[in-house]
Amino acid sequence: MTFVASKPSLTCVVITKNEEANIHDCLESIRWAEELIVVDAESRDRTVELARTSGAKVWVRPWPGFGLQKNFGMAQASSDWILILDADERVTEELRGEVKTCLAAWSPGTPVAYRIPRRNFFYGAWVRGGGVYPDYQVRLFRRGIAQYNEVAVHENLIVDGEIGTLAGHLDHYTERRIQDHFKKFGLYTTLAAQEKAKRVRSVRWTDLVFRPLVIWVKTFVLKHGFRDGVRGLIVCVFASMYTFVKYAKLWAATRPDASHPDAR
Repeated sequence: MTFVASKPSLTCVVITKNEEANIHDCLESIRWAEELIVVDAESRDRTVELARTSGAKVWVRPWPGFGLQKNFGMAQASSDWILILDADERVTEELRGEVKTCLAAWSPGTPVAYRIPRRNFFYGAWVRGGGVYPDYQVRLFRRGIAQYNEVAVHENLIVDGEIGTLAGHLDHYTERRIQDHFKKFGLYTTLAAQEKAKRVRSVRWTDLVFRPLVIWVKTFVLKHGFRDGVRGLIVCVFASMYTFVKYAKLWAATRPDASHPDAR
């Protein structure tokens, strides 16, 4: 009797919050997956409606944090493999072909997860310098071998097994306009300061002066952000600002009188 191995299946998981401008194109780029799952954090726009129209199974639940929300979506998957996407990301044709080939050829002893190079598009163009490329993201993995940790921001996928590297790109349409930076800036710097406060108990004036400066020199000069012209300059300045605001919020939170009403 001849046994034929079943075709490996893929579930794509996307977490959302008010992503009506992005969710259709995101799901369209991965429509070839056997299962689409969207976990929505109580959006107030048409995100849920558009996700369902695009063929996704949708769960709506309160926001528990990035890692926990993704872990919930992963727990709903029924396929052999899982691919995690953000709503502003798109799977390219080259990546689609590579993922299909990789899944079909998988066997015990080969990687159980893969990191994918990501192209970040700022203000309509791909920015190569400043340390934002290739921006490897571990997003593709066999179901049951990985979980996200519970840090407040910039969560990491913890994988039990070997991680391989793909060549096909994931396209990330991040800040399309300057205003988009500020939409996430407040929340992300607050979460980053809260996470840093778990390990740091005090902030000095040197942290506020030199840390942002080091980030700017590192991204704009050493990592060649200048090669992307004005876009590169803006991206690197925002990276420096992010560091400054994070440490400023950390300073405010770690002051001895931070809990006193007059300190707010």
